[in-house]
Parts: sequence; C-alpha cells; structure tokens
Amino acid sequence: MATTDFDSEIRQLKATMHTIEQVLDVDGMRREIAELEEQAGSPDLWDNQENAQRVTGRLSQLNGELERFTSLVDRIDDLAVLVEMGQEENDADTLAEADADLERIKKSAEALEVRTLLNGEYDAREAIVSVRAGAGGVDAADFAEQLMRMYTRWAERNKYPVEVFDVSYAEEAGIKSAEFAIHAPYGYGTLSVEAGTHRLVRISPFDNQGRRQTSFAAVEVVPVLEQTDNIEVDENDLRVDVFRSGGPGGQSVNTTDSAVRLTHLPTGIVVSCQNEKSQLQNKASAMVVLKAKLLARKKAEEAALKKDLKGDVAASWGDQMRNYVLNPYQLVKDLRTGHESGNPSAVLDGDIDDFIEAGIRWRRGGVEQG
Repeated sequence: MATTDFDSEIRQLKATMHTIEQVLDVDGMRREIAELEEQAGSPDLWDNQENAQRVTGRLSQLNGELERFTSLVDRIDDLAVLVEMGQEENDADTLAEADADLERIKKSAEALEVRTLLNGEYDAREAIVSVRAGAGGVDAADFAEQLMRMYTRWAERNKYPVEVFDVSYAEEAGIKSAEFAIHAPYGYGTLSVEAGTHRLVRISPFDNQGRRQTSFAAVEVVPVLEQTDNIEVDENDLRVDVFRSGGPGGQSVNTTDSAVRLTHLPTGIVVSCQNEKSQLQNKASAMVVLKAKLLARKKAEEAALKKDLKGDVAASWGDQMRNYVLNPYQLVKDLRTGHESGNPSAVLDGDIDDFIEAGIRWRRGGVEQG
C-alpha cells in the first residue's frame, strides 16, 4: 500500500482553500456580517418586517457560509498537527487516522469548491422539485416514482427536510406527477442541474413477455420565493378546485374535500396540494408553489433564459439529459457532462452527489470528464 505524501496533500488543500477564500471574498463577507449585525441590533428593526427578514436571512446565510469555510481551515490545521505527531512518534495508528481524516477533508473541500460556483441570483434558495411521467405508459409512471424517491433519499442522506405538496398516483403503478420542496441551503442552485428529461431502459416488470422498454420522466426545479420577491397573484386569475385527497389505488386519505388545485388562467400553470389536513392550509401551500413557478417564468422571460431556470422538460425521445440503463448492461450516464456510474441501484437510491457536482461544473463552463 502506497504511503500518503501528507506534506504535498496538505499544501494542495491549503492552496485550494486560498482560492476558495478569494472567490468567496471572506474579508468582504466579514465586513457585511458586521454591518448586518449592527442593523439586526437596532431596536426598530422589526418596524419594517420585509427589511427585517431580508437582514436576518442574509445574516444567517453569511454566518453559515463563513462557519463552513473557517471550520474547514481549522480541520486542515488539526490534520497537520496530527500528521506531525504521527510522524514524530512513528505511530502507524495515528497516521492511519490522519489518512482517513485527509480523505474526509478533501471531500469537504471539493464540496465547498463546488458551492463557490453557485453564485446565480436564486442559487442560495431552497428548491421546489416537480417530477412528471412522460412517454412510456406504466413504466414511465413507475420511473417517475423512482426519481421522486431518488431525490428524497438524496435529501435524507444530507439531512435536508422534504415537504411533499402533492402526489398524483397512476392507476396501475407509480405516479403521474409529484411536487415537493427540499429545504436545503443552496437547494435551487444545487438541484437545478437535475432539471430536464430522464430516460430509463430496462426489462419491463409490467410486460408479461419480458421485453425491454424505454420510458421517460421530466424533472423541473424552481426556487422557493422569499418575502422580498414581488409576485402578485390576482384572485380573478385563479380557478380553485377542491377534491378529496387520494392515495395509491384510489385509497382515501381523508373523508373531506380538503385537497386544492389551483389553475392560473393567464399562464395555464396548474398546482395541486393535498398534504395538509385543511383546505385553507392546502391552498396556502399550493400558492407557495404557484408563485415560485410564476417567478421562474417571469425571470426566464425577462432574461430569455428559460432553459437555465427550468430545463428542458419535454420528456420524450431525443430530449433526454441522463440515461439510466438497467438492461442489457448497467449504466447511468449524463449526456451533458459525460459523467457516468456503473451502479444504477445506488444512483436511484440517492447517490447522485457526483452527478450534481459534474452538472454544476458543466453549467459554469468547467466540465470535468469523469
């Protein structure tokens, strides 16, 4: 087994952190934190609720980013001390511990380096994810459900809360569509690279002749709104339908018409929510999603950047951005970045960090072939 060149590795880590420090503008971040703390300490801060939420939200975000950076610098310094102790005492156990720490720190540094690429207008926001079955019948519905599980499992792995707004179940298996929020810092910037059409190739479990089937599902990602976003919805532009919440196989979730479907007549955007127990709560949650979609649409139109904000969601042949092949071989491949994995089961179980990282680098013009 090759001996780790700790001196070289630590020098490289410190060089990476220096670059990250410049990109993040850590000194500027500290100055802004000091200014915001002064504003936050003002006795009349909450006289203006909108400004107060902006100040406290920005302060929390900056403190989190600074803590992430400084704690990683401290971990690298601690690693250097551990290596020095192990080398002086020629202690194999200490050096093995240092080797394990080195790998963890390198992974954290890579993740922070990718985070510095998330500097778009809405990248710091949490994300609302929509998954919709495309061409492929029952296999597509089943695939859509697998993708929903993939993203929720990814969130669970990272300890990010998931809030499901609506799931429309298909008749035989799987789902027609689903809408859910992932409450993660930089959730939109991170997951927006997942937007587009996903393609599955496998032996269909729903075909009694065991034939190979190709199916599609579309993923859309929009940023969660903040109080400072100016999105007004005229009640006259809305059609509100109420219905009874339902689960797989048409099973009733409750006995009242509490689920709400909002149709925004000028744009045709339809949003449903059946997660909450009351009609009012469901309407409020549906409005959150609707406004987020209207914001994405507005900004896309203003900047003529529809593909950047929402991705290509046609969900049909020729539009796919990632292939999941389970037969005749096992491979998941992103067609934009070239990144691939020979373990589709792990990917569909939420192991998508490498795909996301490659997507972020690709989007920022720094594609790494993997």
